[in-house]
Amino acid sequence: MIKRIQYCSIYFTILFCITEVHAQIVWPAFDQTMKPWTRWWWQGSAVDKKNLTAAMEQYRDAGLGGLEITPIYGVKGAENLFIPYLSAPWMNMLQYTLQEAKRLQLGIDLANATGWPFGGPWVKPDDASKNAMIKTYHLLEGEEIIEPIQFKQEPYYRSESKQIIDLSTFKKPVAANAGLQAYALDQVRFGISLKPFTVMAFSDDGTSIDLTHKMDMSGKLNWKAPAGKWRVIALFMGYHGKLVERAAPGGEGDVIDHFSASALQHYLRKFDTAFIGNNISGIRSFFNDSYEVDDANGQSNWTPDLLLEFKKRRGYDLKNYLPQLFSRDSSDLGIRVLTDYRQTISDLLLDNFTQPWQKWAASKNKMVRNQSHGSPANILDLYAAVDIPETEGTDILRFKFATSAAHVTGKPLASAEAATWLNEHFQSSLGDVKLAVDKYFIGGVNHLFWHGTNYSPQDAVWPGWLFYAAVHLTPANPIWKDFGTLNKYVTRCQSFLQRGKPANDVLYYFPFNDRLAMPGRNLLHHFDGMLGWENSPFNLTGEWLLKNGYGFDFISDNQIKQLRTEKGLLNTGGVNYQTIVLSDVSYIPLATMQSLLRLVKLGATLIFQNKIPSKVPGLYAFEKNQKTLQNLIQQLEFVSVKQSNIQMASWGLGKILIGKDMAALLAEAGVQRETITDHSLQFTKRKSAQGYYYFIANTTQKIFSDWVPLEATEKYVFQYDPMTGETGKAKYRWLKNKLQIYLQLLPGASMIIETSSIAKTGAYFSTFKNITAPPDTLTGKWQLEFLSGGPTIPASKILEGTSYWTNFSEEDKQQFSGTASYATHFAKPTIAANHYLLQLGEVKQSAEVFLNGKKMGVLLGPVYQLTIPASLLQADNLLTIKVTNGMSNRIRHLEKTGVVWKKFYNTNFPARLAQNRGADGLFTAIKWNVESSGLQGPVTIQALKELD
Repeated sequence: MIKRIQYCSIYFTILFCITEVHAQIVWPAFDQTMKPWTRWWWQGSAVDKKNLTAAMEQYRDAGLGGLEITPIYGVKGAENLFIPYLSAPWMNMLQYTLQEAKRLQLGIDLANATGWPFGGPWVKPDDASKNAMIKTYHLLEGEEIIEPIQFKQEPYYRSESKQIIDLSTFKKPVAANAGLQAYALDQVRFGISLKPFTVMAFSDDGTSIDLTHKMDMSGKLNWKAPAGKWRVIALFMGYHGKLVERAAPGGEGDVIDHFSASALQHYLRKFDTAFIGNNISGIRSFFNDSYEVDDANGQSNWTPDLLLEFKKRRGYDLKNYLPQLFSRDSSDLGIRVLTDYRQTISDLLLDNFTQPWQKWAASKNKMVRNQSHGSPANILDLYAAVDIPETEGTDILRFKFATSAAHVTGKPLASAEAATWLNEHFQSSLGDVKLAVDKYFIGGVNHLFWHGTNYSPQDAVWPGWLFYAAVHLTPANPIWKDFGTLNKYVTRCQSFLQRGKPANDVLYYFPFNDRLAMPGRNLLHHFDGMLGWENSPFNLTGEWLLKNGYGFDFISDNQIKQLRTEKGLLNTGGVNYQTIVLSDVSYIPLATMQSLLRLVKLGATLIFQNKIPSKVPGLYAFEKNQKTLQNLIQQLEFVSVKQSNIQMASWGLGKILIGKDMAALLAEAGVQRETITDHSLQFTKRKSAQGYYYFIANTTQKIFSDWVPLEATEKYVFQYDPMTGETGKAKYRWLKNKLQIYLQLLPGASMIIETSSIAKTGAYFSTFKNITAPPDTLTGKWQLEFLSGGPTIPASKILEGTSYWTNFSEEDKQQFSGTASYATHFAKPTIAANHYLLQLGEVKQSAEVFLNGKKMGVLLGPVYQLTIPASLLQADNLLTIKVTNGMSNRIRHLEKTGVVWKKFYNTNFPARLAQNRGADGLFTAIKWNVESSGLQGPVTIQALKELD
């Protein structure tokens, strides 16, 4: 029976442009890289050829384009299947995987470690990460230090297994011990005595004396203090103790010293040896997870050659300034020394790790993919040094560090570790993941990697082998059934986002030296998005630029040196920018200011928000450099810009602007913003040979249906729906010489808009309004049938209307995870129309819709509706809706019945949220309520009228 309900109608009056037609409106051809890839966890490297093939065929069929192999900790009970990392049998499995990937047209990346960071049993103590400690002695004239100078490094360990460990029974190094999978160690410092690395004496009058050579073999210092008061500082280099996290069998061991070129060389030699006699041509790139060395007790902040490197790079001897470095001296001298130390560490991470690693891969005709965030270095420079910069997380400004480096250096791909931690384990829907994906695209990412997909034997007991991150995109998860729809969506988006070039107008200066000058609890800062910049002008202006529709990329001091000026525009990476902005910057290297003024002299526009940077960083020759900087600034003659609070100075062919109001400053620089954001929409934009590509997302909870202005002048506009695949000519108009398109977007939906100077053939993209009459509600009998899943298949049921299957008291329905179909018959609506709107109401979680046996589409949410052409309706119609839920109810059932499914070494199994931690501190679903699953409805159908 059909029941009538009231419904609001929407009316629009629209004028549409008529265009000539030539080429056809089609999606770009999809290639392997445009498809999403996934991190492929090899637990214990316990893989075999039969299951490798079966898994890879599943991945191919689900629409994945490639796999990143990362071996990690093993599964309990599968120890006899473990294959030691890089052993001959392991290389045999890699060879087979590469052969199968070629057959299945899947790309392969390989992590250069098990787990993270780089490290393993072949890392010797000399190459392991280091840290610095000091001892201070106070002496008067004639006094001496009686006892031997030494530092007792206290024993310490950290274990994911929570075991009590007696380190005195452990062999050195850690990798020499058996049973490391069970111990799940990620840091160990043995109790050892350290000899001084260097010993310095400092008098109250500023005199410093190097006493290192006055030490005998026993550690006795043969020196008496001269006249005055003296402070003796003994510097010790200890073993930081960081181990590879989540290491696979054969990969457990010390993390390398990332600041040492020889440590990296020795580390990579293991791979060179393993690759001998093996064909690795099928590997596209090598991968490095985020730095994360200091995700530990204390920092890795030293390297054997640091003093030598410091003197070579900074021009003075750091030994003479140990009091300023280690006493957190906040004087100008102390800040300058600390800045130089931090800059040197940054340089070493770039010069001794990132760049040599990239060159090593290039020598093998491979690329590198790198997560640079979280390291104590200028992450823009680290990202720029690799072939594919990769980000992660949920914050757009964080993403833009990786994507900016790609844009500024002309790299075509910027990747993301996507959907790592969203909701709690087993509670993220594909719709949730889609919303997260859109944020990556808005931030400039165009090469997604799911995090991730577990290798699991085909006969593994459900839920199979799992990694500990909270989004489980694995075939054991029922949502895998509709995973292909999400992958098609990503592929369609990336087919445009990997084309053309970024179309951002503003270069936004990264004030790295301001941060280096900030005191902190530790010697080193770690750079990870806006962490540590909260409420700073740099962060606030970045957020303002995003909110107000200005496309921008971050730029570093080193990258500024590569900028060129062409016809008043700033060019880098083959992209033109209109201006460069420095927001409330205090410290700027002299070379950077000189480069900026050179660009302005050739015609560029430079913006200083609030103030001009007035201080050079660092200690060496700072007085000379400071004077030169001041002389440069004094040459700038500023005058007021009429009717504004902006000051302007002409410099050669260009100009320099200074003021507080960023909107006014950018307007004066001729930068046009995209007012899309005024409609609560978010976007990213790329330049094509014929016009622009826009990715536009409705991140609100409201339906959007209105005109949207675009900053484009092309004659033709085309529209592409990446979720449905629909294409067409956009409905557009010119209003006051501004291009406007008519756009309809459901909450959480997105659209790709192409502006072009070339005409294309095709119908107009469908836009509808509701006919005045209210929708009909389908209230007849529904057949509920459970199709696949478990732990058992519940019996079918006839329903009087739609209802979540979890609303019924039967236990097998309460614990069911899988797919069930809801089917009903309905009569063709009496109101004539060319199209009808089918709305499913509330759905948990995804729905595949069939009408009279024809598949209409898969809906992932958050809104569940689709348009039906009238031609598909008959007098009597069969509607079938296949609804799939997630894993949570079945996991809850396992917990309540005491079934052991958490059987993993190392981290087994951390909760995302505190309320889901059991007495052992690990994840449990035992207290969960049953999660609603199925089709609640109401299901309605309503006549539509196409807008014309």
